[in-house]
Amino acid sequence: MEGDQPLTPAGRLFVQPLTNQIIHCAIAVELPIDVDAVKAELRSSVMLKHPRFCSLMVRDAACGREHWRRTAVDLERHLLVRRQPLSEDPSVSDEDAVNDFIADLSVSSPLPTDKPLWEIHLLLAHNTAVFRVHHALGDGISLMSMLLSCCRKADDRSQTPTIGGVGASSSSSSSAALRRSRWSFWTFVKVVWYTLVHFLEFSMRALWLKDKPTALSGGAAVELWPRKLASARFRLEDMKLVKRSVAGATINDVLFGIIACGLSRYLDRTNPKGVGQLPEGLQLTGLAMINLRPEAGLQDVAELMNRTSGSRWGNKFGMLLLPVYYYHDNSDPMGFVRRGKAMIDKKKLSFEAPLSYYIGFLIMSIFGPKVASILNYRIVCNTTFTVSNVVGPQEAITVVDNPVKYLRVSSSSLPHAITMHMVSYAGMAEMQILVAKDVIPDPKLLAHCFQEALLDMKQQAQAQAQAQASPANP
Repeated sequence: MEGDQPLTPAGRLFVQPLTNQIIHCAIAVELPIDVDAVKAELRSSVMLKHPRFCSLMVRDAACGREHWRRTAVDLERHLLVRRQPLSEDPSVSDEDAVNDFIADLSVSSPLPTDKPLWEIHLLLAHNTAVFRVHHALGDGISLMSMLLSCCRKADDRSQTPTIGGVGASSSSSSSAALRRSRWSFWTFVKVVWYTLVHFLEFSMRALWLKDKPTALSGGAAVELWPRKLASARFRLEDMKLVKRSVAGATINDVLFGIIACGLSRYLDRTNPKGVGQLPEGLQLTGLAMINLRPEAGLQDVAELMNRTSGSRWGNKFGMLLLPVYYYHDNSDPMGFVRRGKAMIDKKKLSFEAPLSYYIGFLIMSIFGPKVASILNYRIVCNTTFTVSNVVGPQEAITVVDNPVKYLRVSSSSLPHAITMHMVSYAGMAEMQILVAKDVIPDPKLLAHCFQEALLDMKQQAQAQAQAQASPANP
């Protein structure tokens, strides 16, 4: 048996009390779940061959350093089967029951350390499986790639889902921008300037700079408050239509336009008497995790498990501050997309994300994980929301020969009062909105604001397309 392996710096960060994080992935299927078939699939899966899923996290009593120690996996302890419904109220839908279940798990429900840090809850009455995986085992790209290696295409069950790049990582976007400009002097100046400005703001967020308080604000210890979870659903075709109406826009630009417009509408609707009290252009700062691997998007699991590969398994991401702005005037919803694109374009010319990764590594090496976790915790406390976007399979898939209805991802609670995690699957994008219910009592209203924002953008984009076409067809 191989000896103990040390946790990576990012892995050590995620096992600190202030930054302890668990990823939750809900998979709803069309047919009743066959427990025996699930067990057989797991026993033969690549997941149980991966060392991180077969190792205990142990802490050296002398120096306090964490290590992975290989152990035998008792599948019965990792597969938790619940046969009865989560709610006795027949009016509660399967979706709401599962969301409430995950919301409860998100607060003060750690994974036991006497077994590898993952488990699967099979909710038989709701045809849903909930994966709980500690963030120390890997980031969203690693874990989604691992999950999809256990799935098959619905139209050809001998084939695994198509895995391909989806957009660009921060570092590759910066390099692409430089290549397109042929290393012009002004591009070089902008890269240096935006990197300095963005990293300076990032540093100030870790020390004292904080968003102004609003009805969306969290803060220290808010991660301990009870949670609610709601789902917003978007058609990818609608997002692509909006994207095409803004020159050079991406799906992420549209996403941040939706978030800015939706948050603005929510703030107005929850405090109608106070409309106008918030200043126009008020900044609400988001925190995003950016994949830093050479290849963007989902990865081949074999490449991730290859230690010599540049796309290694684990947590390989940097952090970006992504501000959106409150505007009471929603008459031009596409304006939110244009502002989002302008902000993200500047971020693409910045090395903020790689710098945050390497300086975080330096702080971990010099001062240890406790100081690093305090700085990360302060950054979260001083911003308003967390957002992530992982692109899943484009085609319909099956798991254990059972057609998948949706994939949804969330994480355990943070000091933010609102965290948003989006995954796309088979033409739809599902955003899980986890909120502190004492701050945001009705997350379904917030989900509705996001969905309504996209529909209004779609209508405006269609109107613009018709107006542009009308002169050619009098």
